Formats: sequence, C-alpha cells, structure tokens
Amino acid sequence: MDQQKPVALVTGGGTGIGRSAVLALAREGYDVAINYSSSQAAAAETAAEAEALGAKTIVLQCDVSEDPAVRNMVAEIQNRFGRLDVLINNAGTTSAIDPKDFEAVTAENWDRVFAVNVRGMFQVTRAAVPMLKAAGNGCVVNTASIVGLRPGPQPLAYATSKAAVVSLTKVLAYNLGPEIRVNAVAPGWMEGDWMKRMLKDNYDRLMERRAKLTPLKRCVTADDVAETMLSLVKSNRFVTGEVIVIDGGFSSST
Repeated sequence: MDQQKPVALVTGGGTGIGRSAVLALAREGYDVAINYSSSQAAAAETAAEAEALGAKTIVLQCDVSEDPAVRNMVAEIQNRFGRLDVLINNAGTTSAIDPKDFEAVTAENWDRVFAVNVRGMFQVTRAAVPMLKAAGNGCVVNTASIVGLRPGPQPLAYATSKAAVVSLTKVLAYNLGPEIRVNAVAPGWMEGDWMKRMLKDNYDRLMERRAKLTPLKRCVTADDVAETMLSLVKSNRFVTGEVIVIDGGFSSST
C-alpha cells in the first residue's frame, strides 16, 4: 500500500480531548484511526467531521486494557493504512468515589482505573512500536493530568494512575529513543463533560472560581490540549520525556 499521508492513532478519540486531537490532526493533513471503547456514536460523528476536513479515517472499537484487542486494532491500522506516524494515548477512565473516602475504594475499582489508564497505555504503545519505528521519527503523546503532578480533588485511583502515566512517559522516552519521541500533556481543570461529571451541581461555581485564580483568566479547553499535542507532534523535534502542563499558569501561581 502506497500511503503518502502520515497516519495517527488517537485512543479515546470520540469525545473531549481525543475528538479535538483527531480534528487538529485532520486539519494538518493526517489520516486518523479513531479508537473508542463505548462511545460509538460520538466516534462516528468525530470521524465524519475529520473526513470533512480531508482525512481518511477508520473507527476502531477496543478496550485498551485488553491486549489481544489492542494488537488486533493495530493490525487493522496496518492493513488499512500500512503505516503509523503518531500515537495519541488519550483513552482513560475514572470513578465517582470521594477522594477522602478511602474505604469506598475497592480493589476492583482501583484495578480497573489502572488497567485502562496505565497498563492500557503501555499495551497500545508496545503494539504500535514497530510501525512507529518504521515510519521514522515516530511520536507518542500521552494524556496525563495536573493531578498526576500535584494533589487535587480527584478520585484516588485516578490521580495516582496519572502520576504513573508521568513516570511511564519518561521510561518510554528513555527506552524508545532515538527512533520514537514520547511526551505527555497534563491539563488542569478542563471545561466540558469530564469536569461536569466530577463537580456536578458545583461545576459553574467552581470553574468560575478556578478561572479567576488563573493568570490567563479561564480554564483549559480540549482544543487547548489538542493544540499542545499537535505542537509536540509537528515541532519540538528535540523534546522527549517531557510533561507539558496546560493550565493557564494556575499551578505556577498558587
């Protein structure tokens, strides 16, 4: 297959940061494989938007915690496009457990969050390594979180898993260089459905308060994160093993 355009895989690509990343890559001339676990309709809609921007797409259902499914997903990308230049590891999950309620954290809850957020990220990267190396100057961008760098009001398993993502990013960068660069983004409080689920009825009040305490006077958006991801993909050719905080300066001013 003579695939001339570069190809990207975005896990968790149907909604939120993943959707914004898919569309940003499509605008920059990438064909895109869009992974989803349960958001089938959203993934199909994102694919249609990317195709309207000129991208060829493939939509792939896969729970990234299941290694055989991950390997099948990557094999489908090989069969469809014959190459993979960029991997955006964005698939993630959390829980609704109060971070101060230690007794509510079950082994099943903890293990599920880590299976998706950490082991799943590793499994997708491992499966993609041969194609990323073959492409030349392969690039991986992982979605971490500000709560992986400093404490915050997020469920325990989620926050700890994102700290593991920070470490995993650095370990992968060390072991995959020089052929593949690996970096991560760490968004702060982000506008949209994720924080609405976390903050519930307090969403508007707390997001407004956070914006006032932020030097840039607003909270981060999914498009802000995708813009930084694209910068790591297209530029920053001598940057690897780094975690870029995207929070409008909040963490540096408090």
